Amino acid sequence: MTTADLLLHPIRLRILQAFLGDRALTTAELKAELPEIPAASLYRHLARLVEGGVLSVISERRVRGATERTYVLRNAAASVSIDELEKMTPEQHLHAFVSYLAGLLAEFERYVATEGVDPVRDGGSYRLAAMWLDDAEVRELSIELARVLQPRLANAPREGRRRWVLGTVVVPGTGSRPGTR
Repeated sequence: MTTADLLLHPIRLRILQAFLGDRALTTAELKAELPEIPAASLYRHLARLVEGGVLSVISERRVRGATERTYVLRNAAASVSIDELEKMTPEQHLHAFVSYLAGLLAEFERYVATEGVDPVRDGGSYRLAAMWLDDAEVRELSIELARVLQPRLANAPREGRRRWVLGTVVVPGTGSRPGTR
């Protein structure tokens, strides 16, 4: 199984997204966050992610005769390599993108299901923006975004902070070259 196959399954992607932000979760906590996933499926997909080296078990303890494990995401193992991306077909890229969107949609659904939700007050946003950029400007934008985001990705949980999920998509527009439609 390729890393892309492992990571881009809709249920496994949802599990991985729950761990974003350097979270350590037990299976019980994960089940509470993803109640729509049947327990048997959740355990099966957790096992695959551990076998694939994407999740690590950091602790185990006995709870009522069962072993409760606490997992963390191994960030270095939780991405598809450039080599794998280059080998993917357009259909596989579409499948990966749909999986990404499904996870993003589920995250937003969880948010709007909370009591007293107010995206404006809470600082949530979503938008599309179109820009005319040459290849060098796209690379520069990517570097600038990384420079802004990287220090914040290292933030640890603490009083006053809450977990935020940032999704980005960069898609070259059709007809984006002068003289094309």
